[in-house]
Amino acid sequence: MTIKMTSLLYLEDSYVKTFSATVGGKQEGIIFLDRTAFYPGGGGQPADSGTLATKDTSWVVSKVKRVQGNIGHFVDGDGPDIGAAVNGEIDWERRYKLMRTHTAMHILCGVIWRDYQASVTGGDMQPLKGRMDFEFETMHRELVDEIEKAVNEEVTAARDVRIQILPREEAFQIPDLIRTKINLLPEGIQEVRTIELDGLDLQADGGTHVANTSEVGRIHITDYKSKGRINKRIYVALDA
Repeated sequence: MTIKMTSLLYLEDSYVKTFSATVGGKQEGIIFLDRTAFYPGGGGQPADSGTLATKDTSWVVSKVKRVQGNIGHFVDGDGPDIGAAVNGEIDWERRYKLMRTHTAMHILCGVIWRDYQASVTGGDMQPLKGRMDFEFETMHRELVDEIEKAVNEEVTAARDVRIQILPREEAFQIPDLIRTKINLLPEGIQEVRTIELDGLDLQADGGTHVANTSEVGRIHITDYKSKGRINKRIYVALDA
């Protein structure tokens, strides 16, 4: 059975909390919709959770991931029937924490690139905390304190966060668009989504973000450690 590709609402608006959709396909507890606001995970950001509901029944969406190139919503039991109209609802409290955290990671990345020209070598996040690895030969307390001060200045600067979807050729004309050591964008992708922190950072990115850096709140660097000769890890946490 051919399932129509899902329209991804989160790509242009991270603040969509609820949405209506039609079930376009299903297989063994995995529901495919014609449109969704659920983020399937990627780039270090975990997937969303939430619920799908018809007029009579609701299902917990325990996991969302890419399945055969589309977005699969994992539910207990059989789930809604193909063709059914459903309402989706994101676990917004968790999602918004992840949005704040993801934007905090871009602030950290932008400051370190601007001030030290250090590339990202890896990263991961959970709600209100995360870590990023950078190409630093040395890392010490004074440097970490400088970085923490600088990232919080960018929070206070209240920089707008802008989303654009560009043709691949146009996107790759932007200097330093890819900040990771490995270009994770497959050759087949013809459009590139960019996230810009106005005046600070511009990167290719597929995740969800807040609309202004002021929404992130205070960023704390809670720890740092060496993960190799030129690989240093920084841990961050946000206020609840």
